[in-house]
Amino acid sequence: MWFDRANVYQIYPLGLCGAPEYNDGVCEHRILKLLDWVEHIKALNMTCVLLNPVFESDKHGYDTRDYFRVDCRLGTNEDLKKVCDAFHAAGIRVMLDGVFNHVGRGFWAFEDVRQKKWDSPYKDWFHLSFDGNTEYNDGFWYEGWE
Repeated sequence: MWFDRANVYQIYPLGLCGAPEYNDGVCEHRILKLLDWVEHIKALNMTCVLLNPVFESDKHGYDTRDYFRVDCRLGTNEDLKKVCDAFHAAGIRVMLDGVFNHVGRGFWAFEDVRQKKWDSPYKDWFHLSFDGNTEYNDGFWYEGWE
């Protein structure tokens, strides 16, 4: 496979592009800053960039809210497409990091559980107990890794 011989350059866009720590919902086109890095990465003979992570999230990127949208702190899906197109034009593949078995508190199904508790059809998507509580006072306990 191509990735067996790939030279991968890893980028954490939320950090490199100067995004605020918490998602305030304000859309800024920060991911376009990566366009300035394409030639540098190509000159290093990299064949791939790994973007960790870019999906809409609450804070650090791995607490995903929406796997179909670029984090608004980075811009829009169209901005990401421009970045990917620029890397592709330079002969550099793009990989997106995603942890699809982990979501943030702002994920729609978790929000439904927070609102409807045991009546939520999504309660079994999560490892939780209605016999406890969390520091967020959700009315149920779950193990968070933060």
